Amino acid sequence: MTHSGETTVAVPTGALGSGIRAADMKAALAAGAHAFAVDAGSTDSGPSYLARAVSKYTREAVKRDLALLMEAQVKAQIPLLIGSCGTSGTDAGVDWTRDIVLEIAAELGWSPRVALLYSEQSRAAIKHKNAAGRVRPLAPAAPLTDADVDACEHIVALMGPEPYAAAVRAGAQIVLGGRTTDTAVIAAVPLLRGAGTGPAWHAGKIAECGGQCTVNPLDGGVLIRVRVDDFTVEPLSESNACDPHSVAMHMLYENSDPFRLIEPGGVLDVTGARYAAIDRRTVRVAGSRFDPAPYTMKLEGAANGPFQTIMIVGIADPAVLGDLDAFAERWTAVLYDRARYGVGDDAEFDISLRLYGWNGVSGRTPSPGTPLPPEVGVLFVATAATQALATAVAKACNAAFFHYPVKAGIELPSYAFPFSPAEIERGRAYRFVLNHVVEVDDPAELVRVAWAEPSRREVAAGA
Repeated sequence: MTHSGETTVAVPTGALGSGIRAADMKAALAAGAHAFAVDAGSTDSGPSYLARAVSKYTREAVKRDLALLMEAQVKAQIPLLIGSCGTSGTDAGVDWTRDIVLEIAAELGWSPRVALLYSEQSRAAIKHKNAAGRVRPLAPAAPLTDADVDACEHIVALMGPEPYAAAVRAGAQIVLGGRTTDTAVIAAVPLLRGAGTGPAWHAGKIAECGGQCTVNPLDGGVLIRVRVDDFTVEPLSESNACDPHSVAMHMLYENSDPFRLIEPGGVLDVTGARYAAIDRRTVRVAGSRFDPAPYTMKLEGAANGPFQTIMIVGIADPAVLGDLDAFAERWTAVLYDRARYGVGDDAEFDISLRLYGWNGVSGRTPSPGTPLPPEVGVLFVATAATQALATAVAKACNAAFFHYPVKAGIELPSYAFPFSPAEIERGRAYRFVLNHVVEVDDPAELVRVAWAEPSRREVAAGA
């Protein structure tokens, strides 16, 4: 499919499940959109969702968004592309989203042709690639080992736009993809229809978070119109606007370089891009280019970690706040002593105190002269190999955590604790293991394709 003119893609939200407005869908249809494209995943919320293969968003919220998208798709008969299904883009996330789509389709009395793109990888496949020297680390990760791979609960490879374009070319009305770069799912249809590679990739980057590139990010999604040499971006809401600053600054979102963005198969270079307002709501962007490079796919893998139990206390004692850093150091030492007494010297555990209102976010000692806060919230975290041990550590530390005095010999203080029982079992912690790229000979090499229909939950690839 090629087109020498313009490709219009509606991106009504930055994350499936975070909310779509019916008015925005109506505006997209009125604008003559050629496709809907929405990202559904991220690593922003940490490794838990990948390790557990569950969605960050509720099923009800995802279903509400999908229902609006599918109703509009039926009216316009244009492709609907969803990337990184189920937050982490695992096979389970694709299947979970598929089931919601088929449920909605049954309610609408509709039988869409749904392509399923799976990009979860087996441990054996990644080990094979690594042994062949085709996996390399991204800073600050170390070279990959078999032990790293074995530790992962789930491994996904981030797809580019090619599998989506192939699915649309094969007649898919809805494409549900596993883990995909945010940009690729939006760039896919413009690239398929013959848009310039630079404008298509750049437009995808700008629109990846929906309204985040507008002057009012909370006011709906956006519409991109992509051509051979340039693209425009505008909000779907009439009450919102884009300006050159709001559009240009989105190149910095999740990207350390405001001019270059590495994607599968090349690098988006916007060094020569120029942003110009063409009316009060719309910005035109020209001069971006895409430089081809050997095709790589980023690998993400997450592993199970230890268990944690937490306690929370608030402190407003001026004497404590006046000597907070030294107090916290003494306090931590006492907590370790109490924990060892309570669970045994041979037990392995970790205790940390996070002083919110002082340095709980940065972890760094504030600069000299920093004004003292009127109060701090202290988060106690016990980490151990089992939940029982982490909770035992917290219980052993209870009295010292809530009543440790600023200095010996004074009456025991009573700090403010919000919950009883004080110990809160947080469950398992998780960690990212893979931050690597894998070289592939073909964009579809690590992608498996299947088709789903309401009458049959899933049919074989190529059916």
